[in-house]
Amino acid sequence: MTPYLSAAVEGDLDAAVVRRLAADVGVNVGSVHVKHGKRNVRSRIASYNAASRQIPFLVLVDLDRDYDCAPALIAAWLPHREEQLCFRVAVRAVEAWLLGDRARMASFLRVKQRDIPPAPEQIADPKRTLVEVASASSSRDLRADVVPRIGSGRIVGPAYSSRMIEFVTSAGGWRPEAAAESCDSLRRAREALSLFTR
Repeated sequence: MTPYLSAAVEGDLDAAVVRRLAADVGVNVGSVHVKHGKRNVRSRIASYNAASRQIPFLVLVDLDRDYDCAPALIAAWLPHREEQLCFRVAVRAVEAWLLGDRARMASFLRVKQRDIPPAPEQIADPKRTLVEVASASSSRDLRADVVPRIGSGRIVGPAYSSRMIEFVTSAGGWRPEAAAESCDSLRRAREALSLFTR
């Protein structure tokens, strides 16, 4: 029987990443609680911890610049974690994990692979970097979707999330195993999830 878990994440892109990661290691994901922001995930972390006594639970958040490292965030949020709560932190954002698959991201964005940074977890703002890389895309439609319009005051384009979800979910898109080679927090997340299959 395939293991089954619930999850809580910041946004829709994170939900797609969780489902892709889980499928990659052979775990089914039931309900995914999309909380629309990191603060909302934190406000419910004790509830997810308690729920994990009944069913395995995955919580995924971005490190951003809130803490120096993932263990510091986890210790601050949840000093006493239940055994079946898998609490993972993307360094510094889930976009770093997407950039980790340089070949597929370059193909998706229609840029040269050398334009994709080789060490995405060392980038201060992976989302901004991804948008900057996309601004050089040979696809006018992709640029219009991912890159914010001048003067809009936004940090991403109008269809940024749906485009990134497309990358994560499409057959020729994101490969977690490839991205994990340059993203240690992703490698650790895959290893932690795979424990549920034992």
